[in-house]
Amino acid sequence: MPDYTLITDLGRQLTDIPAESIISRTLFTNQQLKVVLFGFAAGQELSEHTAARPALLQIVQGEATLKLGTDTFKVSTGAWVHMPAHLPHSLFAQTPLLMVLTLLPLEGS
Repeated sequence: MPDYTLITDLGRQLTDIPAESIISRTLFTNQQLKVVLFGFAAGQELSEHTAARPALLQIVQGEATLKLGTDTFKVSTGAWVHMPAHLPHSLFAQTPLLMVLTLLPLEGS
């Protein structure tokens, strides 16, 4: 078995996101990382929360309003962000949205 993971088209991993829904699919997980693909219907949001681990967000498709701490940004396809652990954040999907979340190990892990 190969020791790699290849996904040639992230957009095909979550198709037909139901209206008024947020769906997710774990793409990869091991002792260090967890990678999750999220699909948001337009108008859906993740309310403000924090994560115990640092994380990366990448917008694969669509447009959203992203709040990081007290800063608010309009983000779209191609946007990328690193968030330290415990940073308050939220996201509102302006359009149908695909986003990859990568949870990183804690420093020293």
